[in-house]
Amino acid sequence: MSLDPKYDIAIIGGGLAGLALSVQCVRAGYRTIVFEREKYPFHKVCGEYISLESWNFLEELGVPLSDMQLPVINRLQVSAPNGKYIETALPLGGFGISRYTLDQLLANIARREGVVLMEETKVVNVVYRNNAFVIFSSRGETEVTIAAGTYGKRGNLDAKWKRPFTQVKPNKLNHFVGVKYHIETFFPEDLIALHNFENGYCGISRIENNKYCLCYLTTARNLRKSHNDIQAMEKNILQKNPFLEKIFSNARFLYTEPLTISRISFNRKNQVENHVLMIGDAAGMITPLCGNGMSMALHGSKLAFEEISQFMKGQITRYEMELQYTQQWEKQFGRRLQTGRLIQRFFGSASLSNFLITAVKPFPKFVAFLIRQTHGKPF
Repeated sequence: MSLDPKYDIAIIGGGLAGLALSVQCVRAGYRTIVFEREKYPFHKVCGEYISLESWNFLEELGVPLSDMQLPVINRLQVSAPNGKYIETALPLGGFGISRYTLDQLLANIARREGVVLMEETKVVNVVYRNNAFVIFSSRGETEVTIAAGTYGKRGNLDAKWKRPFTQVKPNKLNHFVGVKYHIETFFPEDLIALHNFENGYCGISRIENNKYCLCYLTTARNLRKSHNDIQAMEKNILQKNPFLEKIFSNARFLYTEPLTISRISFNRKNQVENHVLMIGDAAGMITPLCGNGMSMALHGSKLAFEEISQFMKGQITRYEMELQYTQQWEKQFGRRLQTGRLIQRFFGSASLSNFLITAVKPFPKFVAFLIRQTHGKPF
C-alpha cells in the first residue's frame, strides 16, 4: 500500500485505543491513517477482561458483542500467597474477549469505514512544525494535522523523546514483566480471579471459545532470581500459592511459548507529548490487578475524539485541545490510577497481601468500595 503525502489524523499504534479513535475520526469525515507495526490478527500481553462500562461504546463502533455469546464476569476472587482468599460480587461486572479477536474485529471495521491501515509499519519519529506533523515511518514520510500516540506501554518514541517515565531508575513502579497464556481448564465462567505470589499476581478469566486468559505480572528481580527461566519461576515462586499450583498443574496450555513483555512502568506519564495526544497505556497505565486498562483505552479514545473534533471544526485552538484533553483524562482516570498504585503496594509483598486479605475479609462493603474506585460508568 502506498503512503499518501497528507492526512487529517495519524494514529500511531493499532490497538484498542488507536482503532477505536480511527473509526470515530473517519466517521466524522476526517482522512485517517493508522500505523501498526504488526499484522492482524495477533496476540498481546493483556488480561482480556473488559468492564461492562465499555459494552455500549464497542457496539456503537460496530463490534457485535451481543451476538458473540461472550462470558459475562460478575464475581471476583482474590487470594493471598498463603492460600487465604476473599470472594465478592463485581459492581457493574465485565466480559471476557481476547485481544486477538477484538483487535481483528475493530481493524476490519476501520478498513470498511475507510481508515487507511498501514500494517507492518514502524514509526521512527514524529516532528511537529508549522502547526502540523511530519510522520517518519518505514514506508516513508507523511504530513498530518493531528497526531495521536496509541502504541501501548512503551515504544521507541518514548525513548527518542526521553519521556520522563523512561528516565526514572528502576523502582517499585517501573520494573515489571508481564507473561500471558491461553489455556483450557475447569473454572467458573462468571469469575475472575487474582492470585498473589511473592512480588506479583496472576489473573485468570474466561474468554471466547471456552478458553481462558492466564496472565501475570511480576518483577524483573523475580525472573533474575530464577536465572531468567520462566518455567522455573512459575514452579518455584508462583506455585507456592495453592490456587496457582492447581491451575498450572491441571491446565492445557495452548501456546508452545508464553507471550512476554518487559520494562512495564506504572509511573506517571504526560497525556500530551510534543503536541501528540497520548491515549491508552501510552497516556498512563492502571495496575492490571485493577483489571480495567482496556476500558480506559476505549474511553480515552472517545475523550480524545471529542477534543479533536472541536479543533478540526475550528471551535478551539490546538492549545485548548491539548489542555482540555489532559483535564478530561485526569478527571476520568486520575483517581483510578492513584487507587491502583496504592493497592499495588499491598500486593507487591507476600506478607502485606496475606495481611490485607485476612483484614478485609469481614468487610465485603469495603472491598466493593475499592473495586468501584478502579471502574468507571458507561460512556
